[in-house]
Amino acid sequence: MAPSVTVNADELGEFTKALLVRAKMPDDMAAAAADILVEGDLLGHSTHGVGLLPQYLSAIENGTIALEGEPEVISERGAVQAWDGRLLPGAWVTLRAIAKASEMAREYGTGTIAIARSHHIGCLAAYLERVAAEGLILELLTSAPSASSVVPHGGKDGALSPSPIAFGYPTETDPVMIDISTSLTSNNHVMRVKGEGGKLDYPWMLDADGVPTDDPELGKTLLPLGGVEAGHKGFGLGLMVEALTAGLGGMGRMDDPVTMCGNVFVQVTDPEAFAGLGVFKRQAQQVSDICTSVRPVKPDHPVRLPGRGGLERKARQRSSGVVLSGSIWKDLTREAETLGVALPKAR
Repeated sequence: MAPSVTVNADELGEFTKALLVRAKMPDDMAAAAADILVEGDLLGHSTHGVGLLPQYLSAIENGTIALEGEPEVISERGAVQAWDGRLLPGAWVTLRAIAKASEMAREYGTGTIAIARSHHIGCLAAYLERVAAEGLILELLTSAPSASSVVPHGGKDGALSPSPIAFGYPTETDPVMIDISTSLTSNNHVMRVKGEGGKLDYPWMLDADGVPTDDPELGKTLLPLGGVEAGHKGFGLGLMVEALTAGLGGMGRMDDPVTMCGNVFVQVTDPEAFAGLGVFKRQAQQVSDICTSVRPVKPDHPVRLPGRGGLERKARQRSSGVVLSGSIWKDLTREAETLGVALPKAR
């Protein structure tokens, strides 16, 4: 296995944008994609960081991502809108939707946008901190109607996508940033481990006979969150995501979607429209403090709130550089040579 490399975060962002621009993605779209991809790596979500660039560049080459035009507002009512994302770059569309939903939340208390036919939106956690910094709450869900890799509880065959759920909110200290898949692992993680010839940490997949396995070579489908014993919980959450994304957006599995097409649900809430931001932060901080003061099972592993590890990792990598696996660096090197873009300096 090739050794990992470390790259300055700003230089990695400039390189990512340059690759996409050289591939004919407009400057503002490329900037949004680079921002979200690098943020994913900074937070430690390497399966949804710049390692996705080969897939994005392939989509540009084969025309399954649109590079011109605007999302279409197909329905509008007060604090609610439905958009057709028209297969435009997912990060660009989602950041615009968050901005619009935030504007509606400031006026109405909440703003909700369901997006059909966005392209892949990257790491959901990458959107949370910036919204919490504005004193707002973000709920972000996405589903992939072309993917059927997750089994319904009790089944052998795939029916749903991993369909992640993200939720971020401010406290008096760091924000809480929740980003969970409705399956036990993601497709990208399985592909990464399989490509590196490794095994999964646990038996998160089923083989062709429906037997749990940690071998991505034998695994055919992903188990829902909760696994064999309590997978009805992840299955239920997966159905919820499908309803809020494909159902409200109006495009899903019945529409023969292309690969990496995604449906997205964005909801922003302004605590000031309720009991007030100050009260919200104090209540949230109290819950956080109660949780982190609980005695840990392992003394050297205290209870940590969702997102805190990622924010600590981001601070470190902002200072010392983003760590990229050898396989990701190999892929980036190949793309850089193909498109004639200089690689950032690695150490």
